[in-house]
Amino acid sequence: MSEQKESVQTKAYNIRQNDKVGRYMVASRELKPGEEIVTEMPFIVGPKAFTYPLCLSCYVPWPPTLKDKPLCSKCSWPVCGPECENQPQHKDYECPVFVQAKEKFNIAAALEQNNENGIPQLECITPLRLLLESLKNPERWEKEVKSMEAHNKIRIQKPHWKSDHVNVVEYIRKQLKLDKFSEEEIQTACGILEINTFEIRTSKGFSARALYPTVAMMNHSCVSNTCHSISPSDYRVYLRTTTRVPEGGELYGSYTHSLFPTMLRREHLLEGKHFACACPRCSDPTELGTHMSSLKCNKCDNGIVLPLDSLDENSIWKCTHCEFTTPGSAVKKVFQIIHANVEAVETISGADGADAIQERETVMKKYRSVLHPRHAFLTMLRHSLTQMYGRVDEYLLDDLPVVVLEHKVDMCRLLLQVLDVIEPGYSRIRGMTLYELHAPLLFLAKDQWSAGTIDQAGLKSKMIEASIILKEAATILTLEPTDTPEGQIGIVAKQSLEQLEQSIQEL
Repeated sequence: MSEQKESVQTKAYNIRQNDKVGRYMVASRELKPGEEIVTEMPFIVGPKAFTYPLCLSCYVPWPPTLKDKPLCSKCSWPVCGPECENQPQHKDYECPVFVQAKEKFNIAAALEQNNENGIPQLECITPLRLLLESLKNPERWEKEVKSMEAHNKIRIQKPHWKSDHVNVVEYIRKQLKLDKFSEEEIQTACGILEINTFEIRTSKGFSARALYPTVAMMNHSCVSNTCHSISPSDYRVYLRTTTRVPEGGELYGSYTHSLFPTMLRREHLLEGKHFACACPRCSDPTELGTHMSSLKCNKCDNGIVLPLDSLDENSIWKCTHCEFTTPGSAVKKVFQIIHANVEAVETISGADGADAIQERETVMKKYRSVLHPRHAFLTMLRHSLTQMYGRVDEYLLDDLPVVVLEHKVDMCRLLLQVLDVIEPGYSRIRGMTLYELHAPLLFLAKDQWSAGTIDQAGLKSKMIEASIILKEAATILTLEPTDTPEGQIGIVAKQSLEQLEQSIQEL
């Protein structure tokens, strides 16, 4: 489980250390956009915290049906069947422990309706795997994992510490009879996982978490200069640059959602990673000119309401054009209400058909008069809509009228204005947005040509514009692993580009 392989160019990065942030990564030479920094296999993989009932090998929801409740024939814990039962991540880790301790899975408790906060019995799985791997692979544990940040001094003051003590520490030491692991060791394992793991997507589309000790050494910035991709087939992570990084320049990852406004990002980082971010983006009330936190002033025509100090959640917010002010607490309440609305519609998938689009458009319209046009909440909805227009029933690309095609183009361009600042260069989200932009541009050009509003030269010009956009999209997305959805789109983009360039030549 813990094999590690670095890329051929092992000198893309160096590890530095200081008292303030501990270990961090810098470029050992000038790195170009899209350059691979490192690839790494996970030290361990396991269920996320507060998980639903799932197969302990492939992480699909369990049971498959209420009548079919497959369990491991050896330990009686949930798996999909014999194939999953014999996967190393289960067979070689928790399975023999459960057998030895005669500890079986409580099916009735797991299937109760009130398990919104996860299944307590499953909380032990990933920490247990980490502890067992420390014994199986002591060299890598000592060198890379043991010194990872666990923030025990901060975590001990949080409610989650107490639940970990009951569901993980006591469960492992008492029920599983593994008192060779001390309480401190188990809590440290929980902390390492909480602070350092990455969410992964399985080949069947479900999520789990994995620990990548090298990649986790990067410090955070809300405008990162790297991007990581994780293969759903073997969970290998690929870390690459998104922008040019000079020799000695620090390599940054992002530990939070880049499309969140500052208040939510900082809250998420403080709660989940236990630090208060003060990066350039968080420190700037305008979020580097994107205005992703800005509100429209309802007391004057052109005013924008900004925090006087974006690093203080209680800061006064003031209009740029008039004397209107409002306390940070009031803004926080507004954000909470709007965020809840956005999250609710974001759960509606494209598989639900036209509702997925219409509900998002309704929320956008509802808050357009309150939020800056590039506000984070509108940006989040815009991002979803650019992916859905052309892909959802009743809104397939061939069926979209000109006005909707133009709407998709406008949304893509507005989204790119934001992404060029907060996810610059060869980021996956930029690549996908560029890909979504090229198609409606071509459809509009074709429509204008058919209507006689542009001549052949105009058509060629618009096709060239679309090809330039598609070329950048293909360049970015072909960097993705081919077993990911984005990697597959990268292959399609490359093929489409060849066809488009051929069509341009034939004009």
